[in-house]
Amino acid sequence: MIERIWSGRSPLYLLLLPFSWLYGLITIVLRYSYKKGWKKSWRAPLPVVVVGNLTAGGNGKTPVVIWLVETLKQRGLRAGVVSRGYGGKAAQYPLVLDATTTTTEAGDEPVLIFQRTGAPVAVSPVRSDAVKALLASHMLDVIVTDDGLQHYALQRDIEVVVIDGVRRFGNGWWLPAGPMRERAARLHSVDAVIVNGGAAMTGEIAMTLDAGLAVNMLTGERCEVTALRNVVAMAGIGHPPRFFTTLKNLGVRTVAEIAFADHQDYQPAQLTPLTVTSQILLMTEKDAVKCRSFAEPNWWYLPVNANISAGQAERLISKIVLAISHK
Repeated sequence: MIERIWSGRSPLYLLLLPFSWLYGLITIVLRYSYKKGWKKSWRAPLPVVVVGNLTAGGNGKTPVVIWLVETLKQRGLRAGVVSRGYGGKAAQYPLVLDATTTTTEAGDEPVLIFQRTGAPVAVSPVRSDAVKALLASHMLDVIVTDDGLQHYALQRDIEVVVIDGVRRFGNGWWLPAGPMRERAARLHSVDAVIVNGGAAMTGEIAMTLDAGLAVNMLTGERCEVTALRNVVAMAGIGHPPRFFTTLKNLGVRTVAEIAFADHQDYQPAQLTPLTVTSQILLMTEKDAVKCRSFAEPNWWYLPVNANISAGQAERLISKIVLAISHK
């Protein structure tokens, strides 16, 4: 239902417009108060790159963060990542992740980023505290924030917005009548706009999500995803249909597709009944980081990687390198 409302296919959004106007007023006043210095913000002693979005729901932001960290690492630059840690609840904040940190403590996306990149990652509802914790324990050249475009308490040097190229901005209204956290005009003030799928417009950076090899969650065995048979697909991400469409485009025939809420906290009793002995349970990597401790032999996940053309990527990386050199 919410997808129909946000896409403009249902007139029910009209009933929610008063709440959207209130949401919009609050966001405008909040941003203006930081801009004028009425509310205090903190500037880190090294460049901060925000990777965020204008809309609620999955846009492919986390793969962009992973791509950015790995690309900077290839240039010999040390990047640390901070996140609010949505979906996690740590005993205390800030929390600097290590090999024992669970998604229950830090949230699924920070754990995924840590495991994929090996970069230092810290979480805290107050992102400046997470930055300070990383600086106290690591030598870094740049901070990348996973989300936080609207977290103006942390000053930033570079802003990157990730857009779902198929859904884009739906009906264009603020939450809850539409998907917008900020209006589309905000794009005029950011440094880069990355468009995941669909058609990139002039000035935007085109990106695709390319699937890697499927990975067995118990053995670590890898194979082409098309080699898996009798697949039950599941996804607990911001926009589960994207994962199911990816599988279809790869030629995977699924016997069932099951969507869970974003940041779903899984329990064995939820997932074990989804398949019978002859079937494969195939999930996203974001789901997998929450299920490894109780995975079964027929559970697999499919990692994806952000693919951005070298020429378009170079302009963004050059901006970041320039910001680092000026600090």
